[in-house]
Formats: sequence, structure tokens, C-alpha cells
Amino acid sequence: MMTALATVAKVEPNGQQFEVELSCDQQTSCSSCSSQKSCGTGIVSKAVGNKSLNWYLVTDKVVKPGQVVEIGLPEKSVLQSAALVYLVPLFAMIAGAFIGQWWLAPMLAMGEGLVIAVSALATFAGILFAKRLSYQLEQRSSQQVTLLRVLGEPIS
Repeated sequence: MMTALATVAKVEPNGQQFEVELSCDQQTSCSSCSSQKSCGTGIVSKAVGNKSLNWYLVTDKVVKPGQVVEIGLPEKSVLQSAALVYLVPLFAMIAGAFIGQWWLAPMLAMGEGLVIAVSALATFAGILFAKRLSYQLEQRSSQQVTLLRVLGEPIS
């Protein structure tokens, strides 16, 4: 189980339990890396900024808005999301290149330009498909978040 720190954004009582909305800032290791100025990933992460993730859970522990809590996320869902986002577009690109090289290029008597174009289109389609599937996977994994412990009030 992977753990993360989150801030309680909203609490609504529901009988004996509480429906809790959590806000969690996405962490990157770029801020502590020594080569962040020359790395493309570091430059992109600075340009994009921090992303805030929202999680929802039901718990019987009493929490207040503003408190910091530790949550647990199943490793399986994180690994599935990563594999989906990286591998689906990659396999789509490879399939597009094969289709372009072995079927379309000989049929249309065209060269590498067609293969590159078909591969790029297939990659774009793979990105759209992965985005749709990852949204569904994200909805499922957001229901698997567990509250491990309440840490206290945030540091001002």
C-alpha cells in the first residue's frame, strides 16, 4: 500500500460515519534534483505547476476541515494507471507503424512519410483511448482510498 498526506477539504456527517473530501498536492521529485535546470522533465514540471488531486472516502473517524491525514492507496491501481498511460499509446504507435509499412504504403505506393503519418495518428488515437480508460480506472481507484491516521492541524 502506498501512502500520501492529504488535507481534509470538507466533512459531511452521514449517520455514524463521515463523508470526507481530501485534497492532495501531486508531488514530484524535480524540486530536490540537482539537474532540474537542464532536464526537460524539470522544466515541464515548473511550467505546468502543481496539480491538486481530490479524493473522497467514508470513515468513522472524526476529522475537521484543514486537518492533515495520511491515506493509503492500493499499489495495484497506481501500477495499472501507469501501465495504461504509457503502454497503450506506445502499442498504438507500433501498430500504426506496422499498418503503414506493410499494408498502406505498398497499397498506395507511398514511402516513409505515410508510415510516419499513420504512426502519429495511431499514437494520438492511443492517447485518447488511454485517457478514456484512465478516467474509468481513476474513478474506481478513488473508491479504494483508506484513511490510515489523522496527523493534526496544518502548519501555517
